[in-house]
Amino acid sequence: MSAPASPPRTAAALAARERRVKDMLQRIEATVAELRHRHTAVSFQAVARKAGVSRTFLYENPEARKLIETARERGEGAGRPERQHSSEAEVAWRERALNAEDGLKTAHAEIRRQRSRMGQLLGQIRDLEARWSDESVTHLVEQNAQLKQRVQQLSQDQRQMEERLQATRTNNRFQDRRIAQLEAQLLEHTGGS
Repeated sequence: MSAPASPPRTAAALAARERRVKDMLQRIEATVAELRHRHTAVSFQAVARKAGVSRTFLYENPEARKLIETARERGEGAGRPERQHSSEAEVAWRERALNAEDGLKTAHAEIRRQRSRMGQLLGQIRDLEARWSDESVTHLVEQNAQLKQRVQQLSQDQRQMEERLQATRTNNRFQDRRIAQLEAQLLEHTGGS
C-alpha cells in the first residue's frame, strides 16, 4: 500500500524547503573551505555569520553539523585560542537556547490552556444561544413586562400603606393628647371636690 499523495501546495512547500536547505548547506561548505584556507578557526558562530544561516540550523541539521565538526577535527592545531573562546561562546549560547526553549514550552502550554478555556466559554455561549428560541425569548419579555407592572402596583400599595400608617400615628398622637387632657380634667374635678 503506497503512502497518500501530498496535496500540490504541500509538495511545493516541501520542495522549496529542500532547495533552501541545499542552498544553505552549499554556503556552509564554501564558508568552511574558506575559513580552513585562511587558517582561521572553524566555529559555529563564525560559519553562521559568514554563511548567513542561523546557529540553530547548524546545530540541528546533521549534515551542517558534520561539516563543521569535520573541519574542526582537521584543523585541531590551528587557532586554539579562538576555538576555546568559541566553545565558551557555544556553551553560553546553548544555555541561552535551553532557557529560551523552556520559556517557549511554558508559553505554548499557557497558549494551549487559554485556547482550551476559550473553547469551553464559546461552547457555553453557543449552548445558551441554542437554548433560547424566539418563542422563549418572547415569553420571557412578556413575563418581564408583567413583573414590572406587578412591582409598580406593589410600590403604589406600599406608598398607600405608608400614608395610612402615618395618618394612624397622627391620630394616635392626637388621641394620646386628648386622653391626657381628659385625665387632667378628671383629676381637677375629683381633686377639687
